[in-house]
Amino acid sequence: MVDRNLIREFNISDEDLDAAFAEVMPTVNEEGEETDWVLDDVYASVSCAYDVNQIIDGVVLSVEGEEVLVDIGFKSEGVVHIDEWSEEEETPKAGDQVQVLLEEVEDEFGLTMLSKRKADRIREWEKVIATHAEGDVVSGTVVRKIKGGLLINIGVNVFLPASQVDIRRPSDIANYIGRTIECVILKIDEARRNIVVSRRKLIEEKREKLKQDLLSKIEENQVVKGVVKNIADFGAFVDLGGIDGLLHITDMSWGRINHPTEIVKIDDEIEVMILSVDREKEKIALGLKQKSPSPWELVESKYPVGTKVIGHVVNVMSYGAFVKLEDGIEGLVHISEMSWTKRINHPSELVNIGDEVEVVVLGVNKDKQEISLGMKQTQSNPWDEVTKKYPEGAKVTGTVRNLTNYGAFIELEEGVDGLLHVSDMSWTRKISHASEVMKKGDDIECLVISVDEERKRIALGLKQLASDPWETDIPEKYQPGAIVQGVVTKITNFGVFVELEEELEGLLHISELADHKVENPEDIVKVGETLDVKILRVDTDDRKIGLSRKLEDSIDEESETAEGGDASAAAPRKELMGGTGGDAPLFAMPIETSDEEESVADEAATEEVTPAVEEATIEEEATIEEEATAEEEATAEEEVAEEEVAEDKTE
Repeated sequence: MVDRNLIREFNISDEDLDAAFAEVMPTVNEEGEETDWVLDDVYASVSCAYDVNQIIDGVVLSVEGEEVLVDIGFKSEGVVHIDEWSEEEETPKAGDQVQVLLEEVEDEFGLTMLSKRKADRIREWEKVIATHAEGDVVSGTVVRKIKGGLLINIGVNVFLPASQVDIRRPSDIANYIGRTIECVILKIDEARRNIVVSRRKLIEEKREKLKQDLLSKIEENQVVKGVVKNIADFGAFVDLGGIDGLLHITDMSWGRINHPTEIVKIDDEIEVMILSVDREKEKIALGLKQKSPSPWELVESKYPVGTKVIGHVVNVMSYGAFVKLEDGIEGLVHISEMSWTKRINHPSELVNIGDEVEVVVLGVNKDKQEISLGMKQTQSNPWDEVTKKYPEGAKVTGTVRNLTNYGAFIELEEGVDGLLHVSDMSWTRKISHASEVMKKGDDIECLVISVDEERKRIALGLKQLASDPWETDIPEKYQPGAIVQGVVTKITNFGVFVELEEELEGLLHISELADHKVENPEDIVKVGETLDVKILRVDTDDRKIGLSRKLEDSIDEESETAEGGDASAAAPRKELMGGTGGDAPLFAMPIETSDEEESVADEAATEEVTPAVEEATIEEEATIEEEATAEEEATAEEEVAEEEVAEDKTE
């Protein structure tokens, strides 16, 4: 091989060089024709045989440092960097045959640029293309992680997208580097020399075959092996070999667990029982606890009602506490079953998670897997001794715990309350609300009126501590015909209420306000005005006092006048005006009457038929009706208060 540039260094012209070659070279061509010899023609005949980016065969001439000189039959030798030989290949030496890619014929230095690495890649690519097509399964080693996926060497580097690495995308695909994996070819781009592969598709195809085979064989109650592939708050997904089954958290253990990780971990191999198979939806329900018998099978014989047991609090709710008796068996202690005496707003006031408690079995429901437990039943019930401790007629001292419009609840001891009804607070005074007499926290002395152990009720009385003034004092002090002073406290359309002394009132009927007919009592008297009134009658049974401003008329004359009316007035006076009485709540001043009662009162006054007697009857009927209403309201409110506990228990 002749280096033309080297020859030029010796100052030899092209013409001289051609003449020298002509003397030694033949002048007859292949066709037998004579021709003139030109050196460039020789070079051209060689160089035009190779094109740039063509793979050609060459021979290593020498290795000088990091450069390997290769003769490719061109007018000048080519240079290949020694790094293009991989570590697995032998170090090149003179005489070795090598295939290279012609990158450039002559660069600015007159050198021919060759590449062994590129030639190797092209040959490998051509080999892969010749032997593989889209859909073929290939095996390769993961080389490195790049943006969006992994590079896998299957002879040439191919691209594996991150989404195609596995069925569930791994947390870090770099863990696959260095591993040999199988993939299926998704796409081949010959123009760009690019191949995209998928491991996920290959796995899915294999799993589909396994799934169909598994679904055709699997049956309920079978015990199979699987691998935990994923864990959620509600359970774990187990790979049975082609299809995943759900192991719900409630089917992991007969006992209480807070999270599936307490029982299983990812990649654990476990044995599970097939609970149900939905072949249409391809869903399988698995169970772990079903491999062992349920502890509820013998619960009735192991925990009969009335048995005392020791347990541990595992959960506390607003309505009660759950107590574990053994693994898989828990019972509920309702808030109402925690104490005989303490008023508990929340179970955490008595118990906390982890506490060891003694309980009594109150009820067992095997079908619903429920056990009712009680804590207070481990202690004696203070209400069992209430009758002995608080007999009827006994004087007791307690603390006002709560006030209502129908009475006050008096705490006699912790957990034992009595009701002091408003009707039992005063003999003479009408009380609309218990707060008019006492306030919360007051210590008061009462009398026990009655005890109902079954309903857990104690009735108390305050007025019973003193004698009834209507039996002695009032009849003696207010004799019929006596003239006394009083203060107007309330004016109604049928008369006026006059306070004779503290907590004692009488009724001055509209017919007794003046000698003439009165349409409106407010035209005659005003609230707060002091009046001289005459006692007409005192009814100790109904606790009423009738009054009159007709001071000159005698009681007999008034009675005769009343008897001279219609037949109805001749009837005995069973009902009188004024005062309070009866077993119902006491009234100092009656509430406003209905329109019907007012109409009856006006009609009686207009017709002037024994007005005092008939109006007294009307007032008494109104009072009785009001008393009955108040009594019903009190009773209803008491029942509502008592039913709250029952409702809490039901909830």
